[in-house]
Amino acid sequence: MSIALNNRTETRKNCFVPVESQSDSSFDQTQTVDISRHGIGFISPHPHNINEKIAIGIQLKPNTDPVLVIGIVKWVHRRSDSGQYRIGMIYDESITGPQSRLDRYFK
Repeated sequence: MSIALNNRTETRKNCFVPVESQSDSSFDQTQTVDISRHGIGFISPHPHNINEKIAIGIQLKPNTDPVLVIGIVKWVHRRSDSGQYRIGMIYDESITGPQSRLDRYFK
């Protein structure tokens, strides 16, 4: 596990949303914590590997198509108070929907 210092270059918005996934996946019982135009944070009972690539869909507004991106896990920290993991991920590439949609949403 890696513990990251808070080296963020941009402000993240709080975003407490359960992650939709298959019931036995590594994202089962996972919740988002914060989001920015370049990354997203999660709380999960499942650890993830540093540099793990994960495809995620981000629905920026209700009733719109999600922006699909490939994210890379940059850090994982086990929380001593709950035994869960705090995970930080950055977006590596956009699969559908341009990065400009994320940029506009966070302006």
